[in-house]
Amino acid sequence: MPFIIIGIILAIIVIVAIANIRIVPQAQAYIVERLGTYHSTWHTGLHFKIPFFDNIRNKISLMEKIADFEPQDVITKDNVKMRIDTVVFYQITDCKLYTYGVENPRNAIENLTATTLRNIIGELELDNTLTSRDLINARMRTTLDEATDPWGIKVNRVELKNIIPPKEIQDAMEKQMKAERERREKILIAEGTKAADILTAEGKKQAMILNAEAQKQEQILLAEAEKEARIRRAEGEAEAIIQIQQATADGIKLINEAAPSDAVIAIKSLEAFEKAADGKATKIIIPSNLQSLAGLATSVKEFVSDQTHAE
Repeated sequence: MPFIIIGIILAIIVIVAIANIRIVPQAQAYIVERLGTYHSTWHTGLHFKIPFFDNIRNKISLMEKIADFEPQDVITKDNVKMRIDTVVFYQITDCKLYTYGVENPRNAIENLTATTLRNIIGELELDNTLTSRDLINARMRTTLDEATDPWGIKVNRVELKNIIPPKEIQDAMEKQMKAERERREKILIAEGTKAADILTAEGKKQAMILNAEAQKQEQILLAEAEKEARIRRAEGEAEAIIQIQQATADGIKLINEAAPSDAVIAIKSLEAFEKAADGKATKIIIPSNLQSLAGLATSVKEFVSDQTHAE
C-alpha cells in the first residue's frame, strides 16, 4: 500500500513537472512573474516554470506589427477639415516595458498617432498637406518613436494611407485636374500642329534646295558641254589652219624645187588677175607695172608657140 501511494505521488510530480515545461517559439518572448512580481523574460528555447509560484503573464510576438487605424478628422492651417487614414509599423524591443509600461499599447499608439497628426496638419495649409506626405510621415515617425520608447516600442514607419478632403474641395480639385488635362491636350495639339508645319516647311525648303541644286547642276553641265564644244571647234579650226599652212608650205616648197621660169610666174599672175577681174570684186587694183606685164605676156605667148611647133 505505501508503494502505491508513493507511486501515485511520483506520477503526480512527473505530470506536474511535464505540465510546467514550456518551449518558447521563434520570434516570441514570455514574461514570467513569481509570486505576483516580475521575475524574468523567456526567449526562444526550453524553460521550466515552478508550479504554483511562477506565472506566465504575457506572451509577446517580436515580429513587426501593423496598426491600421480609422480615418481621423483633422483641420489644416487654412481651416479646411479633412479625414486622414494612417498606418503605423512598429516592433516590440523591450518586453518588460511593453507589459508594464502602458495599459493598452495599441490603443495608446492609436491615440498618440491621432494627436500627433492633428498637431502636424494644423501647421500646414491644404496644398502643403496634399503634397507633403513624405514630410508628414517623417515627422510623425520621429514623434511617435520618441513617445513610445518608455513602452518598449520602436516605431519603424508611419504612412498616410489616404487623405480625404471635403466634397467641395474634391469637386474643385477634379475641375482643376480636368482643366489641366484639357490645357495639356491643347498644348500637345498645338505642338503637334507646329511640328507638322515645321516638317512641311522643312520639306518645302529641302525640295527648293534640291530643285536649285538640280538647276545648278544642269547649268554647270550645259556650260561644261558648251565649253567642250568650243574647245573642240577651236581645235578643229586650228588643225585646219595648220593643214592649210602646211599645204601652202608644201606647195611653195614644190614650186621652189621646180624652179619655175619667169613665163610661168607671169602666166600665174595673169590667171590671178583674171580671177580678180571676173566681175565679182567691187574694187580692182591694177599694178603700176602693167606695161611690163604686157610685154611679159607677149613673151609668154611666143614661148607657148615655140613649144607647140616643137611638138
